[in-house]
Amino acid sequence: MRMIMNELAEKKVGKIVADNFRTAKIFTDYGIDFCCNGGVKLSEACGLKGLEIERVIQDLELAFSTADEENYSGMEMTELVDYIVNVHHKYVEDTLPALKLYVDKISRVHGDRHPELEEIKHLFFATADALTVHMKKEEFVLFPFVKAMEVAIKTNSPLPSPHFGHIDNPIAMMEQEHETEGDRLRKISELSGKYTPPKDACQTYRVAFAMLEEFESDLHTHIHLENNILFPKAQQAFAAANS
Repeated sequence: MRMIMNELAEKKVGKIVADNFRTAKIFTDYGIDFCCNGGVKLSEACGLKGLEIERVIQDLELAFSTADEENYSGMEMTELVDYIVNVHHKYVEDTLPALKLYVDKISRVHGDRHPELEEIKHLFFATADALTVHMKKEEFVLFPFVKAMEVAIKTNSPLPSPHFGHIDNPIAMMEQEHETEGDRLRKISELSGKYTPPKDACQTYRVAFAMLEEFESDLHTHIHLENNILFPKAQQAFAAANS
């Protein structure tokens, strides 16, 4: 562990980000410039900021970790709802501030040479706003009903009466919003050449594109879990409870 810590301490900040773009958000949170001043060692960067290097390295190592595969289809609805909120909704909430910052920055700095960046910014900011509202509708309307419905079925209790009528109504709305955001991110992928940074791209430019690609990938999984697993389960449960 000490050897790994020493190796990271002596590594240049820009190189750490180049090896794993997820570390960019960690540096941003700590106020460490990985772009223009990426040539300094991590130990020096932490010293200049008065940061505890052990804590910074712990956070960096978390950026390299990945979650284990889950048997999503085998999850009960409540378990799946909690997983979606705690993993995918949290990912969106945690990622949006830094990614919006990077997208805005590259649009301002490189927009004159790469005018497509302005449209990418417009599209992504629209997605950010829409997803923020979308997730709250799920967390405060649809998901609580799904959980309550599962409890009612297990306890053989009366099904709660939702204000939205049939469960197909909010699900149809969520699926339509999923499609809208999927289309927007596909457009961003096209405009960016499938997230391929140009030769004159700076480190922030490269990080922004890498993060956008990961964001789209995560959204694909996120939407899959809802459209193809959670929503059908909820519709089947609703139909069975009302038969």
